[in-house]
Amino acid sequence: MVTLGSPLVKVLLNLSMATTTGALILATFVLPAGPGRSRALDVAAVTSGAAAVLCALGAVLSFMSLAGEFSPDVFLPALGQFLTTIELGQAWTFTFLASSALTVLCFVARGPWPVAVTAVFALASFVPLALQGHAAGAGSHNSASSALWLHMTGAGIWIGGLVILALLWARGDLGSPSKSAPVLERYSTVALYCFVIVAVSGTIGAALRFDSVDEVFTTPYGWLVLVKVALLIALGAAGVAHRRRSIRRVREGSSGAFWRIVAAELALMAVAAGVASVLARTPTPVQEALAVTPAQRLTGQELPAFPEASNLLLSVTPDPVWLLVVVLGAGTYLVGVRRLSGRGDRWPLGRTISWMAGLGVLLYATNGGVGLYGTYLFSAHMASHMLLGMVAPILLVAGAPTTLALRTITARKDGSRGVREWLLALIQSPVARVFTHPVVAAALFGTSLIAFYFTPLLGWAVDDPVGHQWMVAHFLLTGYLFALTLFGADPLPYRAPYPLRLLILLATMAFHAFFGLAIITSGALLLPEWYGVIATGWDIDPLDDQRVAGGIAWGIGELPALAIALLIAVQWSRSDKREARRVDRHADRTGDAELREYNELLERIGKKRGL
Repeated sequence: MVTLGSPLVKVLLNLSMATTTGALILATFVLPAGPGRSRALDVAAVTSGAAAVLCALGAVLSFMSLAGEFSPDVFLPALGQFLTTIELGQAWTFTFLASSALTVLCFVARGPWPVAVTAVFALASFVPLALQGHAAGAGSHNSASSALWLHMTGAGIWIGGLVILALLWARGDLGSPSKSAPVLERYSTVALYCFVIVAVSGTIGAALRFDSVDEVFTTPYGWLVLVKVALLIALGAAGVAHRRRSIRRVREGSSGAFWRIVAAELALMAVAAGVASVLARTPTPVQEALAVTPAQRLTGQELPAFPEASNLLLSVTPDPVWLLVVVLGAGTYLVGVRRLSGRGDRWPLGRTISWMAGLGVLLYATNGGVGLYGTYLFSAHMASHMLLGMVAPILLVAGAPTTLALRTITARKDGSRGVREWLLALIQSPVARVFTHPVVAAALFGTSLIAFYFTPLLGWAVDDPVGHQWMVAHFLLTGYLFALTLFGADPLPYRAPYPLRLLILLATMAFHAFFGLAIITSGALLLPEWYGVIATGWDIDPLDDQRVAGGIAWGIGELPALAIALLIAVQWSRSDKREARRVDRHADRTGDAELREYNELLERIGKKRGL
């Protein structure tokens, strides 16, 4: 039962979770309001419930495969201990609870916002399985877990979306072939993104098995990875071309073209799965070693080279999540600029440069030297924090990405919500009105420092892959909101007066300086069980390194503040000039009517007083 049941349960569980996720993503971004969208949500509820049942079966089978023979009277107590104290059992428990909660949400959620929130929850439900799927010898735990999560979610949306489309087409919920063509085009775009995510995350997962870059070109495993990457790229390009031809035929009324799309997608998925299977069974150059040093016991990796300036600048640590964010962010931004240029509109070059520079800072902070050494040195961690929270957000906000998106993305007219519709809904939402108020944004930006560094959140962020990703996203988002409310050109529900913006900036930066000073003068280590142990491997005094971190927090924080103050001053000056020109134009049109009325009023007052 265990031998045959375990793989069958896992296959059915993966298919159920994929169908649930695909249905929710399609209901959020692809399907218009109507019977098709409602049926997709009903299917998501059913498959999520099936996933919960399969999780329970999978947990029992996993326990039985590990326990071997046992006495029946200790089965339930031992199973309970497995589900609550062993990491594998905890992963099954969390996945079961997430699937059960997701089932309820899918039954209840029908509006756009509830469905979107449920879709995010569905993506998060893959996290426990991704954490358990990490092989200890596959390099960084953060990188390997992130790559596996991306791989699972990308494949889930891709496969699940195809299952839902096939079901809706077979039942006639998509309407006539010509009317369903826009839905297929949107799914084609989603499938393309999913293919990129699956290919990139799989490649990074394979790359983590190398000890050095040279092994990519000098080992059989490296040659196989290069061949498979080239094959996946070729297949992806062929899939895009095939979809375009078939969707054009669907638009012309051909029903058989849809099933050709389904067949091509299944073939592409099969090849991708075959590639992953071959790579998984190929011996890797990395040889797993016993954890003997403090760094190996805490991080699962050997201590990198001494943190010299060259190593801090040139070292690389892959973070698949933020690498994809940077690549997709750069690509979509340049596509938007090209669209504007193609129709004769002008987009400031400075905004493009600023956006690309911000993505470059984000890439270095997450995939560069400070990202690597931030796991081992508190000073490098603080440098990464400052880049994520202060430098990158300023550059990204100056790029005005929301304005570019609203000017280039075509509005939908069938009741569905694409990126443009979601951006407008978010800008006009009550949540945005609260969090984009400059006082609230400044409070989040400032109090996050205390909440993060003087609570157990710091340990969670450096030790847990989920905590690490939360830390990066939180720093980047709070810094972005803070900069956006002070000088951003993108539309906001509320714009504070310029004097209030400067006052908020000065108050926040003063708080930031006191934070840096508190770290410099502190005689106690922050997170001594982590940074206080690892830094000794380089003969670095952890307390001295912490003082350096405080100086970084103080020094780097002041330079961006000065840049923001200058930007606010420039905008204030331009606003006054625009207002003066407006008043002059109004006076020219009316012949200074307001001035004449004011002078006449003064004359009447003077006559009354006998002046």
